[in-house]
Amino acid sequence: MDQANVGMDTIKRLLGTKGCVNGVQRWQVINIAKALGIEPTDIVDPKDWNPGNSLPPEFESLIAEKIKTFCGRQFVFKAFQDFIKENPHGYFTIIGDAGMGKSSIAAKYASEHKSPCYFNILVERRNRPELFLKSIRQQLIDRYQLPNSEDADLPTLLAKVAGKLTWGERLVIAIDALDEVEQEPGENLLHLPKNLPNNVYFLLTRRPYSLDKKRLLVDVPEKELDLRDEKYVNFNQDDIKKYIQFVLDSHSNYKNGLRNWIQTRNISDTTFVEKVADKSENNFMYLRYVLPAIAKGDYPDLDFKQLPDGLEEYYQNHWVRMRMDDKPGQLMELVLYILLEIKTAIPWEMIAGIAQMDECDVKQVLEEEWVEYLKKQKIDGEICYTIYHASFLDFLKTKREMDSKRKIFKAVNQRIVDYVKRKKEENENIR
Repeated sequence: MDQANVGMDTIKRLLGTKGCVNGVQRWQVINIAKALGIEPTDIVDPKDWNPGNSLPPEFESLIAEKIKTFCGRQFVFKAFQDFIKENPHGYFTIIGDAGMGKSSIAAKYASEHKSPCYFNILVERRNRPELFLKSIRQQLIDRYQLPNSEDADLPTLLAKVAGKLTWGERLVIAIDALDEVEQEPGENLLHLPKNLPNNVYFLLTRRPYSLDKKRLLVDVPEKELDLRDEKYVNFNQDDIKKYIQFVLDSHSNYKNGLRNWIQTRNISDTTFVEKVADKSENNFMYLRYVLPAIAKGDYPDLDFKQLPDGLEEYYQNHWVRMRMDDKPGQLMELVLYILLEIKTAIPWEMIAGIAQMDECDVKQVLEEEWVEYLKKQKIDGEICYTIYHASFLDFLKTKREMDSKRKIFKAVNQRIVDYVKRKKEENENIR
C-alpha cells in the first residue's frame, strides 16, 4: 500500500469488500498496478478501463459473427501478453492455414480489449493501404482526441498516441489477413512502419508464405506464432473439441439435429466429439460447415468414416452432392462463378441480369442452395452478396483452372460483358 500510495479502504473497494460510494480513482488503479508489476487491465475489466473506446462500425457485425461461438485459444493470448510484457514495443504475428481461426482470434482480442482494428477482406475489396490508413486514422483520432491529424500518416499518428499514454497503458492495433492485402510491391504491407514508439504494438494475422515473399521488415522486436507448429497440436485439438461440445450443447439452431444424428447411431457425446475433431484436421472452418450440415440432415446415411476429411474434401464432397459437374452451366454454378468473376458484393437483381435467369430463381439459389457460403449485406439500400471466405474462393479458383473442356468461365465472362453493354444502351436510351 505504501508503494502505491493508497489506503486500505481503496484496496477493499477494488476487491469489492467495501462499499464504493465515490469509486476508485484511475490514478489509484495505476499506482496499484505499478506496485504489483502488472497492467491496470489485469485489475479492471478492459471495457471499464477504456469505456469511451468502441469498435469501428464497419467491423461490428463481422466481429460479432466471429466471436459468438468463440472457444479456447488462450495459449495464443497468453503468448501475446508475454510478448508485450517482455518487449517495449513490437509486432506479433499469428500464422495459420485457412480456417484455423485467425480472424476469430483477432476479433476476440479487439472485442475484449476494444482495440483499434482492421480486417482485410479480399472478397469485399476492403484490402488496400489507403482504406486501412483511413480507418485506423479515424479510430485513433476518435479515441485519443488527436487535433490536426486528418491527413497524418501512420508513424505520426502512433507518435501522437504514444505521447498521450499514461503509465501502464499500451496501444495495440489488431490487423487481420495480411495475406489478403493488395498493394504494389516494394514497401511493407499496409506501409506499416519499421520503427514503433514505446508501448505501441501490432497484433497481426496471416496465412503462411515463403520467406522470399515476406513483406514486413521491421527494426523492433517481432515474434511469430504458427498455429501449425507441432507444439500447438494438442492446444488446437482441445480448442476444436471445446467448439464441437459447445455447438452440441448450446447452439440453438443445431444442437437438436446433432443430438438426433448421434442418438440414431447410438454413439456417445465423447465419441462424436473425438471423431469429428479428427475429421476436422484442426480446422474451425470445416466445423462451421460440417456441423450445420449434419444437423440439417445432409448426411442421413453416412457414418464417421464417410464424413469428409478436412476442409478441401468437404468443399469437393458438397460440390459432388450438388451434382455441379453433372449439369454444366446450371443456375447454381452460374451464380457462384458470376460472384467469383465480379470480385465484389453485387445485388441479386444484377446476378439475375447477368445470368439472364428469373430473379426469383436466382434469389432462391442465393438464399437456400449457397446460403452458408455467401455473405449477405445491405449496401446503399440494396441486398448484396459476396463469397464468404477466402478458402472457398480458392476452391472456386481451382475450378476455373480446370475448366478447359466445359468453358463455363468463358461463357460467364461473356454474359458479364453482354450485361454491361445492355445497361449502357438502356442508360443512353433514357437520355
